[in-house]
Amino acid sequence: MDDVNTYEQQRDRFLERLLRSARGTFETFTVYIGHRLGYYATLAGNEWTTIAELADKTGTHKRYVKEWLEQQTSVGILEVEDTRTDEASRRFRLPAAHAEVLAAPESLNYLAPLSQIVVGAVRPVPQVLEAYRNGAGVPYGDYGADLREGQAAMNRAMFLKLMGSEWLPSIPDLHTRLRADPPARVADIGCGLGWSSIGIARAYPKINVDGYDLDHPSVEAARHNAEDSGVADRVRFHVRDASDPALKGHYDLVTAFECVHDLADPIGALRTMLNLAGETGSVLVMDERVADVFAPHGSEVEQLLYGFSVLHCLPAGMAEQPSVGTGTIMRADTLKRYAADAGFCDVEILPIENFFFRFYRLKPVCPVS
Repeated sequence: MDDVNTYEQQRDRFLERLLRSARGTFETFTVYIGHRLGYYATLAGNEWTTIAELADKTGTHKRYVKEWLEQQTSVGILEVEDTRTDEASRRFRLPAAHAEVLAAPESLNYLAPLSQIVVGAVRPVPQVLEAYRNGAGVPYGDYGADLREGQAAMNRAMFLKLMGSEWLPSIPDLHTRLRADPPARVADIGCGLGWSSIGIARAYPKINVDGYDLDHPSVEAARHNAEDSGVADRVRFHVRDASDPALKGHYDLVTAFECVHDLADPIGALRTMLNLAGETGSVLVMDERVADVFAPHGSEVEQLLYGFSVLHCLPAGMAEQPSVGTGTIMRADTLKRYAADAGFCDVEILPIENFFFRFYRLKPVCPVS
């Protein structure tokens, strides 16, 4: 009897888990709707708003707005003033604490773009299924603008606020060089929409930055972002392959923020980074903070990252062959092995605290004894 009860209890808990997961998935997609249609931005003033008022302000259809407002209230994202009033006069509100998460792009707690990343990650699911069958991959561009823009928006506030206030100042010799004359040169590998490059340039007004990325739309957006941020005279973006040995120049700092695990040839890219930094430059890699070894029942962060890996990072990394197929879960020992194969002497894990990311300083080739 105990075995039967145990089996039934396990089954029922798992059923409940899948139902919660489905509910959470739908909630993420409705957050995406609110984010993309400007509902949260419109509601962010913490004022009570009717269905018609939100529809008019956002140029959307009242019947759809009604459904969305009720759904958001049912899951506890919005508040309703009085359910006893008639539908036309019923008013809804976005609490201030929720508004920071959903409608405050300058906040480090801004999470609405995560819904864009999820929507982008599932966009080419039929191609992902085929990749699982044939071992090929899914090109990054096939995931569309949502994934590209969502990832950039998620990291933007961190890059602009923490790059020069916490991250780089925690490396004293590098911080000193970036502030000194002659002006330092920085190469930002896998720069995406450019916020990491812009963040470094804003933090250190003397330096010049070259951002490199293979994705044409990302580079075009990065150029616009640099113009809008007033740093286009010191920050330039280029469509280039980070693993291309023809990439030349000498830089005082070479960075790769959250991209090494996506590369088909991370060793080639790291070798290029080593060549660009030479013996006197610094190489800094930021990538996901995951456990040192695989284990069942991983942390909630690692569970989330595995989801991205299954749907996006691994298929995108496999699109170019040959590929090492790293995936999102790049453990510290994996990066150390890539760095050693690329010619680095050692890898130091920096004491920079971050919920999602770990920072590595890669040391140049060891001198021949």
